[in-house]
Amino acid sequence: MILTALFVAGLTQAAPITADQLSWMSGYWLSCDGGREVSETWTDPRGGLMAGHAVTLQNGRASFELSRIAPTTAGAPGVAYFAGVEGARAVVFPVVEAGGTRVVFENAAHDFPQRVIYERDGDVLKARIEGDMGDRQQAMAWEYRKADLNARCPG
Repeated sequence: MILTALFVAGLTQAAPITADQLSWMSGYWLSCDGGREVSETWTDPRGGLMAGHAVTLQNGRASFELSRIAPTTAGAPGVAYFAGVEGARAVVFPVVEAGGTRVVFENAAHDFPQRVIYERDGDVLKARIEGDMGDRQQAMAWEYRKADLNARCPG
């Protein structure tokens, strides 16, 4: 009876999320809102890895982030989002939820953000970071449109 229960429990556990399941993020994405130009690019999954980068132009200044979605280094099953802003050492956010065209990565020990969320709806990719900053909840969101590689905002 106990073996049967353990067997059934093992069958009902979700399989670890792989980069292949996040292929819906692949492409070149562009946001032209709020007086800034933000592009985010994700490769298709290859060998369990998706490489990404983002470039933001605002008030004549450029900033960047290098990212990847890859197997976790902590030995846990599944993938994590590794984000390095402006060349800093990457912060690791393991996947905690994924389904359809939505994924949530989380690192509760990080100062801000603690969560990175992506969701796709047709030719729109929504990205959101959120978490506690000091004594209050903070969030930032971007809405990208699918674009041709290296497309720029008008103007």
